Amino acid sequence: MKRLGAVALLAFALAGCGGSDSVKTSTPARCPGKATAGWQRLANRIDAPVFCPGWIPDPLDGVIGSRWNNINEVSRDRSYLESWVWQETGPGAGGGEKHVNLRGYPGRTRVPKCVNADSKKRELIPCFSDAAGTVRAGTLKATVYNVNQDADQWHVLYAWRYRGSLYTASEHVAPPFGYRKVRQNLDRMLRSLVVVRPAEA
Repeated sequence: MKRLGAVALLAFALAGCGGSDSVKTSTPARCPGKATAGWQRLANRIDAPVFCPGWIPDPLDGVIGSRWNNINEVSRDRSYLESWVWQETGPGAGGGEKHVNLRGYPGRTRVPKCVNADSKKRELIPCFSDAAGTVRAGTLKATVYNVNQDADQWHVLYAWRYRGSLYTASEHVAPPFGYRKVRQNLDRMLRSLVVVRPAEA
């Protein structure tokens, strides 16, 4: 993401967002019934808590293994990436993309390193950067990052720590959603998250 950060920060300021915001919570969040089994399997597989989204932008569904779930990946270090994407293209189509990523890094709280896609030297840089304040939802306090790498490039990303692990949720800034709407979506996702713990053996 070359300079989404500067543009995003301007939009951030104009939107009246900044510092530490509280995301209002109305009703208790819950993992949707059709999504529960997949998130439970993931928690069991990595032997660590995961966060199931109670809400995700339509038509994305947050269901692991659904038609919109384009990445379902667990690495050797037990970190995971779950991604959902919807695209509309072709003649007569309005065009646009909705793309959401959820990640977890069990046993690690530091921001991971990624290869700098803009460098010929293949140098490692923080995967998330250009911090733009924090947002709270219940007991979660997430840092907002506007410049991100790898599968989160061109996304706004929220990162939070929970019981010695780092977790993130991000969304692509692309039509039909501008920066302000993506922030609203991420706020709603953050307050909808439900912890799914690994089942006891």
